Parts: sequence; structure tokens; C-alpha cells
Amino acid sequence: MNIFRILGDISHLLAIIILLLKILKSKSCAGISGKSQILFTLVFTTRYLDLFTNFISVYNTVMKVIFLICAYVTVYMIYVKFRKTFDSENDSFRLEFLLVPVTGLSFLENHSFTPLEILWTFSIYLESVAILPQLFMISKTGEAETITTHYLFFLGLYRALYIANWVWRYHTENFYDQIAVVSGVVQTIFYCDFFYLYVTK
Repeated sequence: MNIFRILGDISHLLAIIILLLKILKSKSCAGISGKSQILFTLVFTTRYLDLFTNFISVYNTVMKVIFLICAYVTVYMIYVKFRKTFDSENDSFRLEFLLVPVTGLSFLENHSFTPLEILWTFSIYLESVAILPQLFMISKTGEAETITTHYLFFLGLYRALYIANWVWRYHTENFYDQIAVVSGVVQTIFYCDFFYLYVTK
């Protein structure tokens, strides 16, 4: 653990809380991509299967459980509780364009060819592109609510802080995970254009 990892986790959690509070307060899912939220739920589900096999720390376990619960609650609110406010017409990104190549890549490029490792790798690759339906929706409608932009800002900040975490770990622990680093950099690049708009607007 280091300050960049902790701040990254806090930024990630803050992004999710902002999104949930926005939905609960407005009783609306307008401007939120349900498809991106499904992908993030799939990311957490496939990544945190080790909850049942590996105990790292109380902090690690609690954060995993919180992310899983929040992800499923968000999907429930979008597709069940407030489904009448969900803009399915503009949330039209085709998920197979992401899921098929990510699945293939996770079988081809992983640390070890075991079910848990392949699923973990799948979650890393998928997370790097999971925000694309949300960004596609914003570009299609040409608008985003302030709360939605704050959510995206903190998600992007989480990724940037994790890059700093990897740099720190490489210099202090000589630790380097090529799959996580490359995927994280790719994901951060997707946020760069949004960061520019966020700061200038």
C-alpha cells in the first residue's frame, strides 16, 4: 500500500458514490450509460472471485465487497427501479465490439492459463474499455449533467493515481505487471479528451 493506491481507491469509491447519490437524489438515470455500468459490474464480478479463495487484508476485502454491492445496486436502479428514466435510445453502443476482443485477448495474453487468472485478466482488459459506452453516449447527445462529469472525472483520476502507484511500486518494490499497466494506460488515454473538456468547461 502507498499513498497513490489509497488515493486511487478513494477516488474510485467517490466516483461510484457520486453516481449512486445522483440517481437516488434525482430519482433518474438520465445521462447514465447502463451498458457501461453492466460492464463495470462484470469487471468487479470477474476480478473479485478471489474473495472466496484469498485473504489479503481487511481493507482489501471490505473494498471489494463495497465495489461489488455498489455495482449491482447501480445496475438495479438503472434497469429496474428507475428504468422509465433510462435513455436506452442513446445508450446504443454495441457491447459485443468490446466483449468479443477482450475475451479473446484474455485467453491469449495472461499470467497463467487457469480459470481465475483468465477471469482476472478479462476484468483488467474489460475495465480499460468499460467507460466507452458512457463516452459514446455523451458524444451522441452532446451533453452531460454536472454530476455525470464529476463521476467521470473521479474515475479518470483513479486511473491516473493508479499509474502513479505502479511507478512508485516499480521504483520501491521492483514490481511490474505489464497487463495491468498497459490496460491502465489505455484506459487513462480514453479519459484525456474528457479531462480537457472538464477543465475547460
